[in-house]
Amino acid sequence: MAGNAGGTYTTTRLLRAEDGGNRSGQVEEGRPKEPWKGEYVKSVVYAGLDAIITCFSLISSISATHSSTVDVLVLGFANLVADGISMGFGDYVSSSTEKDVAAKERAVTEWDVTNHGKAQRQELVRKYQQLGMDINDAATVVEIFAKYKDILVDEKMTTEKGMTPPDEEEKPWKNGLITLVAFLVFGCLPLLSFVVLIPFTNDETMKFIGACFMAILALAVLGIAKAKITGQNYVLSVFITVGNGAFAAAAAYAIGWTLRNVAGLVD
Repeated sequence: MAGNAGGTYTTTRLLRAEDGGNRSGQVEEGRPKEPWKGEYVKSVVYAGLDAIITCFSLISSISATHSSTVDVLVLGFANLVADGISMGFGDYVSSSTEKDVAAKERAVTEWDVTNHGKAQRQELVRKYQQLGMDINDAATVVEIFAKYKDILVDEKMTTEKGMTPPDEEEKPWKNGLITLVAFLVFGCLPLLSFVVLIPFTNDETMKFIGACFMAILALAVLGIAKAKITGQNYVLSVFITVGNGAFAAAAAYAIGWTLRNVAGLVD
C-alpha cells in the first residue's frame, strides 16, 4: 500500500508540474512553430489552389485567341462548376472510402487480438524492438496495452499497419462540400475582373490583366496559408505557389496563341 501511495504521489506531482508548465505560457527557445491546425483547412487551401490555377489557365488560353468577354465567362463558369462538382464528389468518395477501409481493418485487427491475443502481442513486441526499444521495455509496454483492448487494437493499427483508426465523428460529405465551396469561391476570383470591368471598359486585354492581378493575389494568400500549415518559409511558399500558377497560365496562353496564330485556327 505504501508503495502504491508513493507511486500515486509521484504521478500526481508530475502531472501538476506539467500542468503548471503549460499554464506559464513560456515558449522554449528553438522550438519549431506548430503548423496551422484546422479540420478543413487543408481541403480549403488545396481546393483553392487547384481552382485558381485551373480557371486562370483556361482564361489565359481563351484570352490568347482574342475571344470576347462572353466566351471567357461562359466557358470559365461552366468549367468552374463542372470541375467543382467533380472535385467535391471526388473528395467525398476518397474520404468515405478511406474511412470504410480503416473501419474494416480495425474490425479485422480486433478479431485477431481477441482470438490470437498472445501472437498479436508478440508481433507488437517485435515491432517495438525493430524501432529500437529494449525487449523488456517493449514487453512491459505491450502488457500494459493488453489491459485495454481498444488501445491495443488502435496501437497495432498505427504501429504495424500504418493506418489511423477510423474517426467516428468524421463526415465525408462535409469534406466534399467544403472542397466544392472552396473550389467555386477561389476559382471565380479571376473571372470577377471580367464581370466588374464590363461597365468601365471594352478592352479585353485590360480585363485579362485584371484577371492576372486577382489570380496572383489569391495565389499569394493561399501560399501564406500553405506556409502556415506546413511550417514552410512564407516568402518561399508564396513564390512557389505564384510561380506554379504563372507557369501553368503561361503554358495555356502559349498553346492558345499557337493554335490561333501558327496552326491557323481563326474565327
